[in-house]
Amino acid sequence: MKVKRESGKGKRREKIKFFWNIGVIILLISSITIFLFLSLNKLKSAFPIRNIIFYGSKNLTDEELKSLTGIHENESLITVSEKEVCEKLLRSPWIRSVGVRKELPHTLAIVVEEVAPFALLEMNNRLFIINEKGDLLEELKDDPIPFLPVIRANPYNKDENFSEALNLAKSMNDLGFSSERNQIEIIVSRPQELTAVIDGTIVKVGSGDYRKKLERLLELEDEIKRRNIPVDFIDLRFENRVVVKPVKEVIR
Repeated sequence: MKVKRESGKGKRREKIKFFWNIGVIILLISSITIFLFLSLNKLKSAFPIRNIIFYGSKNLTDEELKSLTGIHENESLITVSEKEVCEKLLRSPWIRSVGVRKELPHTLAIVVEEVAPFALLEMNNRLFIINEKGDLLEELKDDPIPFLPVIRANPYNKDENFSEALNLAKSMNDLGFSSERNQIEIIVSRPQELTAVIDGTIVKVGSGDYRKKLERLLELEDEIKRRNIPVDFIDLRFENRVVVKPVKEVIR
């Protein structure tokens, strides 16, 4: 009987020890949790951001960029996520790339590379600046930018017409063609009927080989100026010849 009693007491002691250990573990976990919570709150208030400095922006103002970052007043420099700041800024079609650097104790430095204005889009009697992909950057309220071609089209028509107009505008920009003219309009109907109005002269461009066609046009312009020919339109759609229609007759 004595052995049984001692065995029962041993089991009770083991149970008490087990529950005691469980209680200690729970207390320890709770203490660590409270400590981390308090530490995190202190960390959130440490090194508040007082300066956000932007580099490289030309078209977006500092206030516009700051709004895009989503950073709140007195947010901690330690806890702010560089990745999230970059992702938010890159949502703007104006921004090509972003670099973020933390400068203790209170400064966040952000380097922005913007896309260059590529062309102007005239749509529904409104004028928009667009990038090389055709994305709308912003609506233009003032006079048109003279060195950018104007594309008359609806980019939301799901066909190749608008992309062909972008390809033509790219060739013009690459050749420096746009910067040497006062006004260029690219009119989209069908790709094979793509037309440009260059300083008042109608040029039927067609589709494809835009660089070669524009190079032929540049060569032809000198001859037209030298001979002082009043031109009705110029047709570049043929592979091996250019058709120039003067006001009164056709010269081939």
